[in-house]
Amino acid sequence: MQSQGSAASIPLLVRACHPEPTAAVTTLTALLAVAAGLPAGRAALVTAAVFTGQLSIGWSNDLIDEPRDRRVRRADKPLAAGDLSARTVRAALAAAVAACVVLSLLCGWRSGLTHLVLGVGSGWSYNLGLKRTAVSWLPYAAAFGTLPAVVQLAGQPGRLPPGWLMAGGALLGIAAHLVNALPDLADDAATGVRGLPHRLGQRVSQVLATAVLLAASTVVVLGPGGWPPLWSWAALAVTAVLAGVGLRWSGAVAFRATVAIAAVDVALLITR
Repeated sequence: MQSQGSAASIPLLVRACHPEPTAAVTTLTALLAVAAGLPAGRAALVTAAVFTGQLSIGWSNDLIDEPRDRRVRRADKPLAAGDLSARTVRAALAAAVAACVVLSLLCGWRSGLTHLVLGVGSGWSYNLGLKRTAVSWLPYAAAFGTLPAVVQLAGQPGRLPPGWLMAGGALLGIAAHLVNALPDLADDAATGVRGLPHRLGQRVSQVLATAVLLAASTVVVLGPGGWPPLWSWAALAVTAVLAGVGLRWSGAVAFRATVAIAAVDVALLITR
């Protein structure tokens, strides 16, 4: 039964926005803004822009995927389960898109267009069809790779981040796609979704995600030039050990090792 009251719809809308990735990307943006030295108001503005963009990506995903989510009986999807009306999600989506456009452009036209085209646009292109192709990784690479640019271009004056930082972000995005797809491979395959992880299979995708994350660690540690500080070498060693665990074992152990490498990579991305 669909919830009718607006207050009752709020928790369901939160579940439908893909709250974990939305929170993760928003938090990463806030940390990047602090690391870039943006004033508090500017940091809050760019973080809010990215947050509303993530809301639009999450809600559009559930609207587009509703028919196939119903076929595989996704009880974790309020829209597919019939607990939330499509009309409510469309209204929330429209509000998120409008807010995202305004907030993004308030960050400056260079930051705003980068976010809207390469960040939000990449997420929507994934939802609209690229998720079913061999280049399903590309939207993730574009969105994560340009996130540091969205943040630093929002500064006054705005500036592009170094290439190694964007390369590290892109690699992190590719790994995020591979890891994020692993729990849903069977359901996706049953409804005709054949992105890169589905074509590679679970074990190969897990190994590739581990290798990509290790490459991201190396890029972020060595990219700035000069002799890296001792703690960054220690972090790189930790990722190498975790990569060994991920390559040696499979299943839950490998998955947790991959997530741990991603956490170290995020910390390196911020601090370096």
